[in-house]
Amino acid sequence: MTIHFSREELAGRRARAIERMAERGLDGLLMFRQESMFYLTGYDTFGYVYFQCLVLGADGTLTLLTRAPDLRQARHTSVIEDIRIWVDGDGADPALDLKAILEEHGCKGQKLGVEWEAYGLTARNGQRLTAALDGFCALEDASDLISRLRLVKSPAELEYARRAAELADDALAEAHRLAAPGAFEGDILAAMHSAVFSGGGDYPGNSFIIGSGKDALLCRYFTGRRHLDGQDQLTLEFAGVYRWYHACLMRTILIGEADARHREMHDICVEAMAACMEALKPGRTMGEVFDAYARIMDGAGMRDHRLNACGYSLGTTYAPNWMDWPMFYRGNPVVVGPGMVFFLHMILMDSSSGHAMCPGQTVVVTETGSEPLSKAPLDLMVK
Repeated sequence: MTIHFSREELAGRRARAIERMAERGLDGLLMFRQESMFYLTGYDTFGYVYFQCLVLGADGTLTLLTRAPDLRQARHTSVIEDIRIWVDGDGADPALDLKAILEEHGCKGQKLGVEWEAYGLTARNGQRLTAALDGFCALEDASDLISRLRLVKSPAELEYARRAAELADDALAEAHRLAAPGAFEGDILAAMHSAVFSGGGDYPGNSFIIGSGKDALLCRYFTGRRHLDGQDQLTLEFAGVYRWYHACLMRTILIGEADARHREMHDICVEAMAACMEALKPGRTMGEVFDAYARIMDGAGMRDHRLNACGYSLGTTYAPNWMDWPMFYRGNPVVVGPGMVFFLHMILMDSSSGHAMCPGQTVVVTETGSEPLSKAPLDLMVK
């Protein structure tokens, strides 16, 4: 078996989940988020793109309903013993298979939590689930139950996050090595991914973001590559990934000379990062961290060029997104605590002048403050 945490740690996570279920008056939890399944059992697959549910009972009972290709996957990567298969076919409705399992477990008339906010639970599958369980049991949204438990990382998880940060540093070093006039964006991407995979890392939860020239102002991956000009800007947002734990970095690398506007924007971003790090302490709220970001950016006249969020939690996440819950935005009441891992990005994009400056780093919250996981400095990068 390939499980990356001790059975004792996994059992402790499930025990805490059951405690949270009891606090909410839930008799069971229907999990559709792959992150939750990995967190509680080690189960590792991309089979969540189909109907797949892990049932956790208040007594600790675990039952996985999945498709045939994931039978051996679950046996190989998880502690789940009760694995049920729904059969592909025209008109197949796995929600009815799930209902049969719940009947077997005596769930009729009970209140079950559901992870409605899950990429695998499409609107169509959600409607099937509602129809199948209508009148059978009560369903309550519990999408956040496991996510809240996952927010604080264990020592073993932090070890994986630190390794991910090392891989991110390696990827950045490759990008900096290759970034030069005439360089092809595809070669830069290839080298960055190679650094992660060669170091034993994994696929990221979403595509690496790369854009140069006017496209350096974009914060999403899009298809189509170009060669760098003699005077250019290259924005990169990427992650080192190890055992599905992500550590992100973001940089705008300048090709040629750095003009006054780029230098001004960089100085403001670094000041904003310092303010966010100062605010990111146990007992403070995530909204307070965003306020620190906004105060520096707006005070420097950058209100029209900043975003309405300045980062988010990181952990073990699956495609299509490495962004974890929660996010830094105005008024977010979530309280920061030791062991939490966050990505802070100080993104400035001036569409009027065509300038971008986007430094970002992954940090861990300590008992007294926060510290970067990456060793890469925030210095202005000019090639």
